[in-house]
Amino acid sequence: MPSTVTRRTARRGSPCTDPRLPVPTWLGELLAGGRDDPPEPAGGGVALRTAAAGFLARHGPAAGPAWTLAGPGPAPLMLALLSATGGGLLLPRPAAPWYAPAARLLGRRVRYLPAPAGCGGVPDPVALREVVRRDGAGRDLLVLAVADDPTGTVAPPELVHQVCEVAAAAGLSLLADETFAGSTHGPLTVVLSPAEMVPDRTVVLRDLAAGALPAAWPAAIAGFPSAGPAAALRDGTLAALAAQGAVLPGPVARAAAGALAEPDRACDDARSAVRLHASVAAAAHAELLRAGALCLPPAAGFHLYPDFGTLPDGPRGPGVPGAVRIADRLPGAVPGGWFGDDPAAARVRIAVPALYGDDPRARALALASADPPAVPHVAEALADLRSACAELTGA
Repeated sequence: MPSTVTRRTARRGSPCTDPRLPVPTWLGELLAGGRDDPPEPAGGGVALRTAAAGFLARHGPAAGPAWTLAGPGPAPLMLALLSATGGGLLLPRPAAPWYAPAARLLGRRVRYLPAPAGCGGVPDPVALREVVRRDGAGRDLLVLAVADDPTGTVAPPELVHQVCEVAAAAGLSLLADETFAGSTHGPLTVVLSPAEMVPDRTVVLRDLAAGALPAAWPAAIAGFPSAGPAAALRDGTLAALAAQGAVLPGPVARAAAGALAEPDRACDDARSAVRLHASVAAAAHAELLRAGALCLPPAAGFHLYPDFGTLPDGPRGPGVPGAVRIADRLPGAVPGGWFGDDPAAARVRIAVPALYGDDPRARALALASADPPAVPHVAEALADLRSACAELTGA
């Protein structure tokens, strides 16, 4: 029987990347139009891989449809890729929660490395250099999320450059999780892909559930280079996808191909979603700072990662781990332990879409507004966040 904390956390937030936004009419029509389509072959059919390769080429280096694979969500792709590498995982701390389970399922080691103070998504290059010097890299896969879940930050290009240099010198393969690369909050924010630094060692992955498709239609794509160490992983990854039976249903594949083609209406929807995420995340960030929490300013996506430091005794009493107490109280919050963080620390990830409303109509109103934080139910949710933070910190 799950505890009260577990049940409340499941209601308030989860480790997925679901922005909880209404499904656009045109996208629903695409899905319905493919209702009689058969399942895709492992790795995706030609039409889907062509659309995915075109999308990746518009946003960075890409090698074409033959070097692009699709799967029913990012976790099957991670499992297949790790199976092909034969090694374990090197992850920044904290990291998205779907990375590590694949390695544990395969019996591979998972090592978390501290992120630098100013961002998440990449390890500190000095820490990375020390770990590979001391323990060896072997065939380990280093995961980098320049635009990061769970912290909502973007790593500066000079830091990405340093980390890629260390990784290349150590002979590591890289997985660039670029799920949130297209959701930056300001025009001056630069997302430097590791594929631009070490293209022959980097596989690029995008989880389409973060915006292109609803989370209920799981789909993800991975782009491989046509030469170099990462290119050698493509066939093994495809074979592992086939062994899993990890294929996309035909209707989802049709919708994914249509979204990846980026028609004008898809771009308009994406801009509206980013405006919503950025404005509400900024308002929530201000409330967290006002309460005395430490929190890096959001720069991409729709997550915040506050640190409440040492909490006074709160409503659940002393002796309760800080992150559990916070997640039990704040909307959209999940304890940092879900992301490889210290379970005793008072850090949580807040999914900002929890503030958009509890039903599709409320979320549609927030999405359509020119000033989402001023929408009454969003303003009320921000006020609830303010009072919850005050209750936790005594501010």
